[in-house]
Amino acid sequence: MSGRAAIAHLKLSVPKAVVEIARKLEDAGFETWCVGGAVRDALLGLRRADWDLATAARPDRVRRLFRRTYPIGVEFGTVGVRGGDGVVYEVTSFRRDMATDGRRAVIEYADTIEEDLARRDFTINAIAYHPLRHELKDPFGGLRDLERRVLRAVGHPLTRFEEDYLRILRGLRFAGRFDMTIEPGTWTALRERVPRLVRLSGERVREELLKVVADPQPSRALNLYRGASALLVVYPEIQVPDEEWERLVAAVDAARRSRPFLRIVMLFTAVSSLDALEEMMRRLRFSNAESDRALTLKAAHAVDLPDPSDARAVRRWLGRVGTEAVRDTVRLHAASVRGRGGDIAAFARVARAALTTLRQRPPLTLAELAIDGDDLKEFGLQPGPQFAEILKDCLERVIDDPGMNTRERLLQYVSERWTGPRG
Repeated sequence: MSGRAAIAHLKLSVPKAVVEIARKLEDAGFETWCVGGAVRDALLGLRRADWDLATAARPDRVRRLFRRTYPIGVEFGTVGVRGGDGVVYEVTSFRRDMATDGRRAVIEYADTIEEDLARRDFTINAIAYHPLRHELKDPFGGLRDLERRVLRAVGHPLTRFEEDYLRILRGLRFAGRFDMTIEPGTWTALRERVPRLVRLSGERVREELLKVVADPQPSRALNLYRGASALLVVYPEIQVPDEEWERLVAAVDAARRSRPFLRIVMLFTAVSSLDALEEMMRRLRFSNAESDRALTLKAAHAVDLPDPSDARAVRRWLGRVGTEAVRDTVRLHAASVRGRGGDIAAFARVARAALTTLRQRPPLTLAELAIDGDDLKEFGLQPGPQFAEILKDCLERVIDDPGMNTRERLLQYVSERWTGPRG
């Protein structure tokens, strides 16, 4: 499709601050367009805050034109410009790729928006909108593909994926998010280059996953990951049979979208062991705190749910799960029940019993025992490894009978159980 034939007129709702930035650049003689995901989403009727602009101005000119700018990625031609609404918008000079190794590209500045659009990954992302003239430039048929719900690479698919292997995961995510069919040539090239995903850094793989679980229905993209064999490359620790996989991704969908990390943990419950999960979290460059939380929740999720009518069993379950993890563990179990089509009413009774008991604050940890090592020494016992065994035994008794948690009753129990009757 020629550039002339690709021009259409359509008024999109663009933030006033973006229009003002474009007008200032245009008044200075620099052609400027809105580009990227915001244009795509606006055409789909979706709202988006992060509008990006592409301009003929070079970064130094952009920085001279605007008073409040930030060097977001000057080496790649991008300058952050603070708009009148206080939001920082990315303004990037027209670019074209000169060389690439599949992870990063060597670029040079271009003179036209057509050149800039030609370097983009998929046709749906290669549409530009002029916020002053209300002009849509679509040289690769992206608008048609949006209407038909087809994901198609710009130009030669294999070339697009060779330029940046992350585009493989991006393509799977876009197709899942917008419920698209991947065009056959694009799908073939994508699958052919899936083995190259091993060259991506853990950070880039992780960031894609975070975007997937932020979508309303992550299962669509995750199913594409599996169908393209990308799952085996980027998450080899997750290997489950088809039937179990269907339940797993349904559970990921059922976990709250507002808690994306829980969706990740739900997916990672399929990892075979805690050691494997720890290594996986390290490889994906999650923080130590995130790794610890994932390990805690995976272990807690594996603990069998108690009979809600058995108060002692409920307290024991709370003790094994840990009070800090209870609420998130309940959320994970709720998602699991929904994912397998289980009895949510029956689970609700378990959840109510657990949360009601938790609010009663029964003693569930060694720190909450009415005695400690000092009490055992005062009682005449010699410090040593046995102290831990005695205190754990006392905690078990207290979990069974919270009324036991007094100094007098516990020391009496220690006397009878560990030292024999006195007197």
